[in-house]
Amino acid sequence: MKTSGAEEAAIGLEVYGTDAPGIGGRLKRSPEDFLVEEVSAYPPRFDGGPFTIAKVTAQNWEMNRLVRQLSKSLGIARERIGFAGTKDKRAITSQLMSFPVPADRLMQLSLHQIAISDPYPAKRGITIGDLVGNAFTIRVTETELHDDALSTAVADTTEQLEALNGFPNFFGVQRFGAVRPITHEVGKWIVKGDLEKAVMTYAANPLPNEREESREARKRLQEEGDFEQALSYYPKIMTFERTLIGHLSRNPGDHAGAISTLPSNLQMMFVHAYQSFLFNRMLSERVRRGIPLDRPVEGDVVLPVDRNGLPQHDGGVPVTAVNLDLVEKQVRQGRAFISGVLFGTESVLAEGEMGEIERAVIEAEGLSKEDFMVPLIHQCSSKGTRRELLGIVKDLKSTARGDEVTFTFILNKGCYATSLLREYLKKEGLMDY
Repeated sequence: MKTSGAEEAAIGLEVYGTDAPGIGGRLKRSPEDFLVEEVSAYPPRFDGGPFTIAKVTAQNWEMNRLVRQLSKSLGIARERIGFAGTKDKRAITSQLMSFPVPADRLMQLSLHQIAISDPYPAKRGITIGDLVGNAFTIRVTETELHDDALSTAVADTTEQLEALNGFPNFFGVQRFGAVRPITHEVGKWIVKGDLEKAVMTYAANPLPNEREESREARKRLQEEGDFEQALSYYPKIMTFERTLIGHLSRNPGDHAGAISTLPSNLQMMFVHAYQSFLFNRMLSERVRRGIPLDRPVEGDVVLPVDRNGLPQHDGGVPVTAVNLDLVEKQVRQGRAFISGVLFGTESVLAEGEMGEIERAVIEAEGLSKEDFMVPLIHQCSSKGTRRELLGIVKDLKSTARGDEVTFTFILNKGCYATSLLREYLKKEGLMDY
């Protein structure tokens, strides 16, 4: 079994599902190398409805900044703009979004590297999760293997993934922060009740991969702890850090209030990222032990699928000696998925060997369900859920030539293209962004 390097292991990506040779290479040398087209769940058209649904195509826009710019340009609160899922920044992405404004007002916008098209009226807006999946076209460049050797390695990995019936459904590095993979650490300190440490982990805490100006600003705040002074030297581009710092400069010691000034989806992302880190560790351990991801064992919890063939994350079915044969058939036919826990206040853990894994990770972190109730920051509380352990790939195709490979495929919502591609690249350190 191939194991990953220290940087990936730090976000729970400890192993690979395949052991074919890695091809190395670069992701996202340019935004055109990473194309994402949302497979959308369209709200019904309703003439005269209060929302406008439109396709938004963006290049090099981080989701929170995209929403912030759109809300500023339209003069509406950012929470009133709806979207189904968070997309990659260094990419060209297309997705449905909803706006509580008339179509003609929306279509008057002219923003850099943002195109808005295909508007129509609807009775309801879009919320997180209102999609089926995403279609990807991704080019990997500057691979370490070339020509026939490259084609062979790609084919070997594809063959192993087909034998697995998918890939380990890890949360990708984007979940934790591509340049600064610390989002889960912020979440950890929030659930443990150390909100000062959560703020300093996010706003200070310099890391080597950052731009020098940002790194130096974080270093100075880390050493001096003077929030009022920090406003004078923190770069304007560090919008959310400056929001935290500004609040603390006016309200010393109010760390809960500082976090609460951030966009609600970013507040939720902190704790969700920590849950994702725990999930990655649990999935790594299951793979390490050789427990299958496409065949249930006693004690597992499986998720039935909905009418779109997507797992229903709330309402898992425990696997027992009595129903094992029936559940195994359901999983084999794509009607259920084996799951791991995203731990929260209402989580039900698996039994058997998967239950041992889940409990061991939770105990190692010193956690209880009550930790995920955060009364001072309501947005950061989480009841938890379960997530499928196996990512399903549809219509996977690849073309290798020279030192480049182009992949096309479709993934269910919530699955990460980078978690599939890491099986091919097997790079030391985090994949390039």
